[in-house]
Amino acid sequence: MPEPYAPGLRRPPEPDPYTAGLPPAAAPKPYSPDELRALDRAHVWHPYGPMPGRQEPLVVESASGVRLRLAEPIEGQRELVDGMSSWWSAVHGYNHPVLNEAARGQLDRMSHVMFGGLTHEPAVRLATRLVEITPEPLQHVFLADSGSVSVEVAVKMCLQYWRSAGRPDKRRLLTWRGGYHGDTWQPMSVCDPEGGMHELWSGSLPRQVFADAPPDGFDAEPDPAYVGHLRELIAAHADELAAVIVEPVVQGAGGMRFHSPGYLRVLREACDELDVLLVFDEIATGFGRTGTLFAAGHAGVSPDVMCVGKALTGGYLTMAATLCTSRVAEGISRGEVPVLAHGPTFMGNPLAASVASASVDLLLGQDWESEVARIGAGLRSGLAPAADLPGVVDVRVLGAIGVVQLDHEVDMAAATRAAVREGVWLRPFRDLVYTMPPYVTGDDDVRRICRAVCAAAREG
Repeated sequence: MPEPYAPGLRRPPEPDPYTAGLPPAAAPKPYSPDELRALDRAHVWHPYGPMPGRQEPLVVESASGVRLRLAEPIEGQRELVDGMSSWWSAVHGYNHPVLNEAARGQLDRMSHVMFGGLTHEPAVRLATRLVEITPEPLQHVFLADSGSVSVEVAVKMCLQYWRSAGRPDKRRLLTWRGGYHGDTWQPMSVCDPEGGMHELWSGSLPRQVFADAPPDGFDAEPDPAYVGHLRELIAAHADELAAVIVEPVVQGAGGMRFHSPGYLRVLREACDELDVLLVFDEIATGFGRTGTLFAAGHAGVSPDVMCVGKALTGGYLTMAATLCTSRVAEGISRGEVPVLAHGPTFMGNPLAASVASASVDLLLGQDWESEVARIGAGLRSGLAPAADLPGVVDVRVLGAIGVVQLDHEVDMAAATRAAVREGVWLRPFRDLVYTMPPYVTGDDDVRRICRAVCAAAREG
């Protein structure tokens, strides 16, 4: 199969001058599952966990399609349907031949080259493609290492824009409660300051402006009182606000809450009237997850700056992007310091960019809207029985996102065991058992995921 973004360019690998004439290196002796767990516990710090960990992670041996193959049976299961898309990124599933070929083809040319003073086709092609598919005013692309870094870059763009415009006092951010934007410094400052995972740092982080959380309900009409609250808060702080930053339509790791797209229109109008930039964090919602290619599409509005990530590379490699309008880019370039002073070592990584282009083309080359709608219909049907379970306060579905909310914090160990017994991998958090399956998940596997979510909610 030819490489998706550059047909005919793949060449056979040339002999490696570093290893010519040397005997092949011996393969490392594989660890047993018990050895892996012991070494993992001794040395590996897992996300959002203590050191050493209190729960033993499952050992994954390989992955293909929508299934994770374990190194040994757990709860009678050797393979698990992935209901999480590897934290919402593996939208095409695992070991996809198109993405594999894109990675192999790029490896034969170069896996990395510095982006300072150099450029290359994979990065240029990806940036051009992102400009083509995102809202019209977004014309310029900064390729970042991860979602959190893309938010850092977005904030830096906004701060530097106002400094370049001679208004350095505009350096605070406004957001609404219930949000989550990442784990690095500026993103933590706009995560929910009370009850969020970054509450520990509230005395050290920059002090931002927080509106109340948006009222629940994707289909609900905007609440006039809340609309007034947003407008009044932005107006009261306009002289010191660099930007408003929100997750459009879906608040992800902050609580998996859905809100009316109408509030995005309110923010756009208020920011235009009061001369404040608007940033949409589409890291979790981008590339079809909510039923439109980007969640901003539900509202028909465009931001000044947009962050994308997660599904960008189909879960293969870490890469994100920050896009901005010409107004923002040209404003920075007219300043006393006419450059955006940010340059990650692996910025524009050719390998990641190649896979990202292949992933975007793979998504847009198929009827992804029908697939997301099909999964959503399956989730609505399969999760409906959860509404009658003890302790369940809400069941909600939007696009290919299904959420069961409890009236108590989930017992992670019990909920995980219950899901694994059903042959499914889920990762509940706080009071939520939820799923974001890969778009290639078949109907039978969607039903299996729903059974696992219900079992986890019942036993967790």
